[in-house]
Amino acid sequence: MLNNTTKEEYERLVQLAGRAAVSAAALLIIVKLIAWIVTGSSSILAALTDSLMDITTSIINLLAIKIALQPADDKHRFGHGKAESIAGLAQAAFICGSALFLLFNSISALINKQEVVASSVGIAVMVFSVLVTIALVTFQSYIVKKTGSLAIKADSLHYRTDIALNGTVLLALILSGLGWYWADGLFAIAVSLY
Repeated sequence: MLNNTTKEEYERLVQLAGRAAVSAAALLIIVKLIAWIVTGSSSILAALTDSLMDITTSIINLLAIKIALQPADDKHRFGHGKAESIAGLAQAAFICGSALFLLFNSISALINKQEVVASSVGIAVMVFSVLVTIALVTFQSYIVKKTGSLAIKADSLHYRTDIALNGTVLLALILSGLGWYWADGLFAIAVSLY
């Protein structure tokens, strides 16, 4: 907490940033799910899987923030700050499972030379995803400047990588639309390995 931020303002701002991350991830899940159903793109499935991880990690982060903000009590003399570390462990386990699922699906798409249909829908959704993620990162950066919250800073760093990931999926869809069908599966494998 920064010196010029009251405890109440700090709590309000970090919880607002946590809810914004969950809301953005939920919105992106909906549009990416629709785009995946329409296009059949493995790279959009990769982006959808990443958004599912995002909402899970953002919910865990939001819960960890709420727990960490609780004052010390008889059972936790030094407070509840370790809740964020435990949340990080849960996030890592979920990410590993999701990456394995995505890797198997991507290899199948590459081997079977799965063609992407309606790539313009996928391209539009990925442009939208990049814009929403940039807006979220900008908001989170503002909150970090006001509060110094490490949890929001870590979440923001994670969403910054999503901008590059969504840009990579956008490139895969453009290449697939140009007839380079291997690009969709190959880029999805790269995302799962990342």
